[in-house]
Amino acid sequence: MKTYQHFINGAYVDPEGGEWIDSDDPYQGKPWAKIPRGTNADVDKAVAAAKAAMTEGPFATMSATQRGKLLRNLGDLLVKHGERLAEVEVRDNGKLLAEMSGQLKYQPESWYYYAGLADKIEGSVVPVDKPDHLVFTNHEPIGVVGALTAWNSPLLFVAWKVAPAIAAGCSVVLKPSEFASASTLEFAALTAEAGFPPGVFNVVTGLGHETGAAMVDHPDIAKITFTGSDATGAQIYAAAAKRMKRVSLELGGKSPNIIFDDANIDAAVSGAVSGIFAATGQTCIAGSRLLVQNSVKDEVIEKLVAIAKSAQIGDPMKADTNIGPVTTRPQYEKILSYIEVAKSDGATLLHGGKPASGPGLTGDQFIEPTIFCDVTNDMRIAQEEVFGPVLSVIGFDQEEDAIRIGNDVIYGLAAGIWTRDIGRAVRMSRALKVGTVWINTYRAISYMVPFGGMKNSGIGRENGIEAIHEFLETKSTWINTSDDYPSNPFIMR
Repeated sequence: MKTYQHFINGAYVDPEGGEWIDSDDPYQGKPWAKIPRGTNADVDKAVAAAKAAMTEGPFATMSATQRGKLLRNLGDLLVKHGERLAEVEVRDNGKLLAEMSGQLKYQPESWYYYAGLADKIEGSVVPVDKPDHLVFTNHEPIGVVGALTAWNSPLLFVAWKVAPAIAAGCSVVLKPSEFASASTLEFAALTAEAGFPPGVFNVVTGLGHETGAAMVDHPDIAKITFTGSDATGAQIYAAAAKRMKRVSLELGGKSPNIIFDDANIDAAVSGAVSGIFAATGQTCIAGSRLLVQNSVKDEVIEKLVAIAKSAQIGDPMKADTNIGPVTTRPQYEKILSYIEVAKSDGATLLHGGKPASGPGLTGDQFIEPTIFCDVTNDMRIAQEEVFGPVLSVIGFDQEEDAIRIGNDVIYGLAAGIWTRDIGRAVRMSRALKVGTVWINTYRAISYMVPFGGMKNSGIGRENGIEAIHEFLETKSTWINTSDDYPSNPFIMR
């Protein structure tokens, strides 16, 4: 069993408290590694290193172009080490190697993108209405960033948060989820190899209510960026407000995936499967509410059930596996409890609904792909995030019904629309209160495109040019170009 260390000030170090936490392999159902159990002292050490990097070390005097070169170096190293890191992630969180491998092959592009963007963030000269004044704006790094990442795609979230933060000139202290920290700790060594000065990127692992809380409360962390549940996000938001910290929160979803009767039904069904059963449903953008126009509902359900029955459940390292284990035991039990709630609320179970068993399912954390119909949007299964392979099929008649049902949740992360009618597609996109709308596709993500939610799905945006502004403060500078000054100094100019 491998024993990991924190990564602080450019080196691996043992936890101050001398304690470690077991990290389980969800497929095998037993511990495979130990990660440090961080304390306030570990957080203090990491934050001090990050603060020093921004004020005293070589990073403090680097140009934006030089920061960009560091990010490019790191992207090159990810190309070299991506497959190894993908295998670590699969061992740690149980997601399919096919998906993790695809993510790691794509992730260098994020680092390259922000490498190029680092020296393209320009201020402006403002044609101010005050005579004899030159006014300009510039953007400065916000300060030390505390990043808290989720267990379902650890290194994807590292790229989304850390690349724009460092491009902006910030240093970072990152706490990965205690359920999947190994790949982030392995990745940390690459930052040193890429030439990152000590303290620019630090990793402290541990429990959320200990290490995470210490980061949120730390007076020298200027900004918190978090990916996780909306309940935890709300706690972080409240705690951060006490110190007036900036926050960005990428939270949960209950996304509507909407199929109209004029859609390419086979493509729409494939998109529905991708939306809920890929990643074992453990994704914030899961299309967990499938809204289907009643005229084609029976056809859609028949095709969905057929695919669900044929899905291969098993070893996430195997290329032919479609559905892997649930990552954590608490999440596994939560999903099963929601299935029982749906039954008791009157939803009709069409397929699945129980633990999966059979040859090769060794870890006892597998759940069959589950489909419910006769779901009404006021049921808990339609309102609350399950974060598992559980699909609720909801029928509708008219376009306005789909809009009303689609918006009738506290979340607003994403939505899918399946139709050949371009006018309807545009109307629906405008009407749905979500951060991302997919039309005749689903679960497509790019480092170039802003991503984030409305309502309880979060605050701020990741990816794209907008993301770097999450780590910058705008400063305005006024210059009086005249030797004269008003005769009355007691009034505003």
